[in-house]
Amino acid sequence: MKKTVLVWASQTGNTADAAGLIADEIGRDDIDMFDVANLTITRLLDYDMLVIGTPTWGLGELPDVWLNAFPVLDELDLTGKRAAFFGLGDQLVYGEWYLDAMGILHDRFVARGVSVVGHWPNDSYELSASKALREGAFVGLALDADNQHHLTKDRIRKWVCSIRPFLD
Repeated sequence: MKKTVLVWASQTGNTADAAGLIADEIGRDDIDMFDVANLTITRLLDYDMLVIGTPTWGLGELPDVWLNAFPVLDELDLTGKRAAFFGLGDQLVYGEWYLDAMGILHDRFVARGVSVVGHWPNDSYELSASKALREGAFVGLALDADNQHHLTKDRIRKWVCSIRPFLD
């Protein structure tokens, strides 16, 4: 198994809950887990595979803890590492900005040299725009704990199956 880290930010607890479900599906003994608020961001250099999560806050914004990590992140060379992203948002109330934060993180990590795995289809979602959409698919797992909570566990299971070859 590749050395893997699961890093997330959570405002209300929904992203932390999703991170826990992802860790369970991957296998907690096979990964290290950190809330980004409790991580020295340079530790990302110690891992081959990065699983990165965030909620979209307000009108398409990142949580402050991710923004605070950017000055150090922007100095890292992550070439040769893989990343898989997951994001949470409310597609019905914030359909103009659904998962924008995941798209912003994706772009920031790609600029640092990571290759991305774990794209997710844009079907069964209702939104008008998202910075997380590329060529009709999300850059990572799209979750909506407010409106589609009943789909979360199955989506996580399918998504982890899709990234598992990159974990081994």
